Amino acid sequence: MMGEMTERNYLKITEVMEEVKQVVIGKEDCVRKAMAAILAGGHILIDDIPGVGKTTLAMAFSKAMALESKRIQFTPDVLPSDILGFSMYQKQTGQFEYQPGAVMCNLFLGDEINRTSPKTQSALLEVMEEGSATVDGVTRTVPEPFIVIATENPAGSVGTQLLPESQLDRFMICMTIGYPSLEDEIAIAKGKSNGISVNDIPSVITGKELLLIRQDVEEVYLHDRVYRYIGQLVQATRENGWIELGISPRGTIALVRMAKAVAYMSQRDYVVPEDVESIFLDVSAHRILMNAKARVGHVTAEKVLGEILGQVDKPVAAKK
Repeated sequence: MMGEMTERNYLKITEVMEEVKQVVIGKEDCVRKAMAAILAGGHILIDDIPGVGKTTLAMAFSKAMALESKRIQFTPDVLPSDILGFSMYQKQTGQFEYQPGAVMCNLFLGDEINRTSPKTQSALLEVMEEGSATVDGVTRTVPEPFIVIATENPAGSVGTQLLPESQLDRFMICMTIGYPSLEDEIAIAKGKSNGISVNDIPSVITGKELLLIRQDVEEVYLHDRVYRYIGQLVQATRENGWIELGISPRGTIALVRMAKAVAYMSQRDYVVPEDVESIFLDVSAHRILMNAKARVGHVTAEKVLGEILGQVDKPVAAKK
């Protein structure tokens, strides 16, 4: 059972999601998964067509959690220095002074990240993994908490190029938002016509409070049988006949952290196998590489991962 302090934190997290859903209408599952990734200390990749609310989702979370946010619209001419910063010579002092880049914030929104060059994309690798940016040999730590929410257009869209596997692996989850239903579309149109926007969202928690809540999430208990279940799922991706590149150890850690966050959001201080199941595709699909046989046969990562979930025996997990 949750303690009194943890219960209050859970209520705050619920309130954050309710505020986000004021502007991201009809996408409760997407809001919940994004919240879980934030609680797990991960970064989020949203792969979807333009205009379905990817940027709105990111900005809504920054407002609800009082996070300093910065946004870059990625285009082919965006440079690594735009992201990391650069040193500029100051005539008055006779020294070079660091000019902060866009990543020096709590929430960095990279819009249409796959429209920029690989050199610029790779500038995010260090900061996403280590929480620091190196410019001219000097390493600077980004503020905490630090979250990257990147959006990308589907592969094959005009002006896009695939993200490298090493960068995809650094995103804790990859999810899609999709078109709204008819009723949700009408609600969105009414909201816009009534002037409801992201700027109207009040701050529910602060960045410091988010860090404390993350500590609660880390303390959620995981039974050895659930650890083994996660390990067996990961091993199955590495041995599958359709998959050329299976889930990495970083992906295993992401599964553990996301499962803990999902359990926490379910008001439990322990993880059950169903928590792992619920986020397995979102954590794993972008990390695996299908082989040529799968591509020719139009076998998708989601289909294969779904089969793996059905093949691996699910343990009956007991609380500690």
